[in-house]
Amino acid sequence: MARPKGSSGNKSQEIRDYLTEHNGAKAKEVIHALATKGVTVNSALVYSVMGSMKERTHRKARVIKAAKAATNRTNGAASKSDVIALIVEVKAMAAKAGGYDKLKQLVEAMAG
Repeated sequence: MARPKGSSGNKSQEIRDYLTEHNGAKAKEVIHALATKGVTVNSALVYSVMGSMKERTHRKARVIKAAKAATNRTNGAASKSDVIALIVEVKAMAAKAGGYDKLKQLVEAMAG
């Protein structure tokens, strides 16, 4: 039997295409719409494709969330105690350098 005109020949791809164009479509709506195009699909296939599309979206969200969490842990997610300890260290370095002005001069000399 010949493929219907405009059909890719892959029923799952037809379902994905329809769901992409019609976000939030119900399974019965997909079955009916594809039947008018001459593509016969059953509800089990539609639900399977819908579930895999949802899982793909959730998987991407989990990966992005994990990447952001890893970035925060390594870059700048310093706790209050870390910040306080850093301030105490800077204050001690300023005392060793002869004051904040001297410490600032030393930092500028190192940067330049």
